[in-house]
Amino acid sequence: MTLDITKIDFAQLDFAKGGGLIPAVVQDADTLQVLTLAYMDEAALRETLDSGQATFFSRSRGGRWRKGETSGDFLNVVSVTPDCDGDAVVVKVRPVGNACHLNRVSCFGDEDAPGLGRIGRLERTIHVRAQADPNDSWTARLIAQGPKRAAQKVGEEGVETALAGAAGDNAELASEAADLIYHLLVLLHARHMVFQDVLDVLARRAEPANHSG
Repeated sequence: MTLDITKIDFAQLDFAKGGGLIPAVVQDADTLQVLTLAYMDEAALRETLDSGQATFFSRSRGGRWRKGETSGDFLNVVSVTPDCDGDAVVVKVRPVGNACHLNRVSCFGDEDAPGLGRIGRLERTIHVRAQADPNDSWTARLIAQGPKRAAQKVGEEGVETALAGAAGDNAELASEAADLIYHLLVLLHARHMVFQDVLDVLARRAEPANHSG
């Protein structure tokens, strides 16, 4: 994977401010969870853009290293965005394995991705399970039956969620809503869509309200 390096203006990056290094905030592209903070020199950033895998400069080792070259836990890069001062970058990645050397998802503790980040993690799980043997995975079996079957399940779960909302307790409503969201994500996957497509529609609908104050 080769990223579009034309989007990075190296002349606008201030490596000198940090003694030849700039901080790189590494963020999961799907969940938006911050995974780690690392550093890059210009060569590491260029190698990252050329290879599509996050490469950093290790201050303790005194040299460049590609994340995952020994552990296999690579960070496949989706985008690199400099900040307004050009002295730091955000690197959005899709990790293979864990980002932390302590075998944790994030270097910033065991807490899972917050908020909508969990939707992104669930979408990733659905993508993986969709490729499994339908005899071994309900998700794979449902997707193999096509969008109409997934849509039917969304309808069934929608009714159950409505009933729980009308007459059930909060725990039942949360459980049924979770089933509904899961099956909705499966339906979107079956239609080659992602939840971001839904969020984009909501964002467009909110624009007139924002403009009107």
